[in-house]
Amino acid sequence: MDFWSTDTVNERECFSYWREMICSTVMNISPEAPDDRFSARLTVRTSGPLRFATCESTSYVNIRTRRDIARAPAEHYTIYLQMRGQTQMDQGDESFAFGPNDVFISDGREPFRAALSENGYRAMMIIPRAMVDWRAPWLRRRTLARIDANSQFLELARRHFVHLVSDDLNDTETDLLTDNLCNLLALASADDVEPNSMRPELQIQAMVTFCKQNLHKPDLSPQVVAACCGISVRTLHARFATLGQTFGNWLLETRLDACGKALRDPSRQTRTISEIAYSCGFSDLSHFNKTFRGRFDMSPGEWRHGFE
Repeated sequence: MDFWSTDTVNERECFSYWREMICSTVMNISPEAPDDRFSARLTVRTSGPLRFATCESTSYVNIRTRRDIARAPAEHYTIYLQMRGQTQMDQGDESFAFGPNDVFISDGREPFRAALSENGYRAMMIIPRAMVDWRAPWLRRRTLARIDANSQFLELARRHFVHLVSDDLNDTETDLLTDNLCNLLALASADDVEPNSMRPELQIQAMVTFCKQNLHKPDLSPQVVAACCGISVRTLHARFATLGQTFGNWLLETRLDACGKALRDPSRQTRTISEIAYSCGFSDLSHFNKTFRGRFDMSPGEWRHGFE
């Protein structure tokens, strides 16, 4: 992790330090001076071609000009998660005001103007265009895309985002989480895209996400999942086959793993074993106990209390 801050800089020199030392060399932008006092902090982590950052500051304006782009060509997208405050972003023909928990995607090849509010806090991820374009070719038509706040994939995408910008992950963990995040963002941005025209990886991500969000429903079936994901049952079975699993085996293992995690969770110690089993979609306790022992080689009660 690399960290920069104006905290140790003379107050009158804070913005010039930020403009000359940070914006031009680290971020390749041309900020406009604020009207009064200025302070900012930036944390950056790099993993191969990926860059992750968090930035909090008082209000000011970021501008990326054609000159900035010529000096540092950017075949990438920048993905933002607004964590606090607001950002007014203008790029191409698009103009949006982004508030807390909003996620948006900016084309690094195009100029932009971003006005950051007082006490604003944003997470950013810079990712090669190729990683997004092959999953979501529809984003090529947009210079600035706002992710639908009602998308079923957005909350999971936010959690991935927070892990990537805040945790000390190794390169393998980073690559895996980034791939999953890109799949989720592609799905969340595919408002008018037919599911059957999506890449198989996206269909799998959509099915897995839907199942995990509805794990508590005992009637979760291939027919229900296929209908909700907009694909045929035959396609569903074909996609799970590429994972080396049948739908039934995957669902059973996922439910058992969720039960195992819940039973060891200190915050759920007041819940009975049967309550946890039902909350993970089991409707037959005898079947649950038998399959749990087969999965973990001990009973649910022994697992809860850490018996070996």
